[in-house]
Amino acid sequence: MKEGTLFVISAPSGAGKSTLIDIVRPMFPDMLYSISCTTRAPRKGEVDGKDYHFITKDRFQRMVDNGEFTEWKLVHGNMYGTPSGPIRDAVISGKRVILDIDVEGAREVFKTFPQAIGIFISAPDMTTLERRLRLRGSDSEESIRLRVTNARRETEMISMFRYHIVNDDLEKAVNDLASIIRKESSMSES
Repeated sequence: MKEGTLFVISAPSGAGKSTLIDIVRPMFPDMLYSISCTTRAPRKGEVDGKDYHFITKDRFQRMVDNGEFTEWKLVHGNMYGTPSGPIRDAVISGKRVILDIDVEGAREVFKTFPQAIGIFISAPDMTTLERRLRLRGSDSEESIRLRVTNARRETEMISMFRYHIVNDDLEKAVNDLASIIRKESSMSES
């Protein structure tokens, strides 16, 4: 059986990564979505078990202690982690998996899954990124400043990704992401 393909998609907060993934996922109904765990509260419209597994800090720490995460980090005051088992099982069984993760987490995932296809999504510039964060309406002024500062640092790590998509035009960015998934999926099948 052929090994599956793991797509690791990262972006600074506000670049539109989750929007792109939400639009592209239905185009590939057989592709699995890795659901991360977090200790943060759900944002408006987010659903437990679909967007994230929203868990307590105690449960998160037990999972860390048991070695259940491929990676985990403290980000913007909350803990986020990627459970290892579902990804490993899917890739071994020949499935495509998409992982929505921050840049630091991606670095750790690439250590465990060096064959993963890294895709970096960016806003066209920092002004646009900051505007998107403000329009989201879920972050404090302090959080927005921190996210913009982090975005500058994260953008400097773009070289560890195989692909870079600038999310300036949503339709073009969606087409670019879908094209990468098709191309890399067909390459892994040959």
